[in-house]
Amino acid sequence: MTRTTRALQCSATLAAAGLLLTACGSSGGSGGSSGQDSQSMSFKGRGPITYVAGKDATGTIQTIIDRWNKLHPKEKVTFIQLPTDADSQRQQMIQNAETKSDAYTVLSLDVVWTSEFAAHQWIDRLPETRFPLQNMLKPVVETAKYRGGLYAVPGSSDGGLLYYRSDLLKKAGITSPPVTWSQMTADCAKVKKLPEAKDMSCYAGQFQKYEGLTVNFSEAVNSAGGVVTDANGKPDVDTPQAKKGLDFLVDSFKDGTIPKEAITYQEEDGRQAFQSGKLVFLRNWPYVYALAQKSPVGGKFAVAPLPGLNGAGSSSLGGHNLALSSSAKNKATALDFMKFFSSEESASYFLKAASLAPPYTNLYDDASLDKQYPYLPVLKQSILHAVPRPRVVQYGDVTSAIEKEAYAALSGSKSSAQALKDLQADLQKLTAQ
Repeated sequence: MTRTTRALQCSATLAAAGLLLTACGSSGGSGGSSGQDSQSMSFKGRGPITYVAGKDATGTIQTIIDRWNKLHPKEKVTFIQLPTDADSQRQQMIQNAETKSDAYTVLSLDVVWTSEFAAHQWIDRLPETRFPLQNMLKPVVETAKYRGGLYAVPGSSDGGLLYYRSDLLKKAGITSPPVTWSQMTADCAKVKKLPEAKDMSCYAGQFQKYEGLTVNFSEAVNSAGGVVTDANGKPDVDTPQAKKGLDFLVDSFKDGTIPKEAITYQEEDGRQAFQSGKLVFLRNWPYVYALAQKSPVGGKFAVAPLPGLNGAGSSSLGGHNLALSSSAKNKATALDFMKFFSSEESASYFLKAASLAPPYTNLYDDASLDKQYPYLPVLKQSILHAVPRPRVVQYGDVTSAIEKEAYAALSGSKSSAQALKDLQADLQKLTAQ
């Protein structure tokens, strides 16, 4: 994936969630972005703004924007849709920021981009008192912070889920979803003995060389007892545990557990394969649930926690936060729209219409919602036990390195051991002070 050549380059210490990061000054600016005082900053200007996000596969975002526009005819929001893949979204947002363009106002950021955008002063620090953060899941709120300040507002969260054909497992005599990788493989072998499943593949995730591969690689490593970065924020991928995680993916491609074509899969490719009856198991995000229910497999599938080496696995923490471009106009309107878009009412709509993971705690604890959306308890646990991807200023370089080496192992151009050794060296260089 092509990367933006950033005009602003600096070194920072790789950090896991909660670790302070070295700030990078932006051109024309001085000091770290933490120097902004959101309480004293004035967010002025009212009028038209834009909302910028990846392509909306759910078809629900425009509905919320239309509601806003009806209430605020003089402060209308235009929805700018970027490409589906996260790498291209990030690239275009950075290009807009580096040129100080006011074309983008409110940005839908992958949760892992907050540190990078805040450190470069591409987004404004926000007044925390304007948003009901106390009503949201704590891990979700933490993704919106950088060096103690709030630089985004949680719009949606995300946790990886294992989708499985409950109808076929039941017919094969399997009474519960698999908890480990070996159980999943064994269950698939039983299912494939059924006449209607003999041509199905076992499992898929997201394995094309883009951000989704970083997510799936990290989940495999974490689910085998390894880490991408240790407790001090240092790279630690050249370990036996990390190798077991990567070996699971590599060996699954070799033995056909994962179909060869899945090396090209992004989220939508896997969803389509599952919905068309090609897969018994699929790792994907909550948004798939509502869409799959409307497909030929509607009523024939369920969700479970991701499996791991010796027990339940760990998801990478996903989701999107709303951030305010520092070069935007009409920031007073933007703040009001961010509060409107990220409200509990909007989150409830996105949950019901598109099965997007809400950031609000009480939506998971509502018994009536749990009955209507039976995946919610599983999703809540996925989010609460999720492992953040490295929160680093130079995230684009770090994820690019992960994608490169993981893909080399999956495609067979390197062994797992060599790929992890090379990745460790790359990450050490990228995160050296």
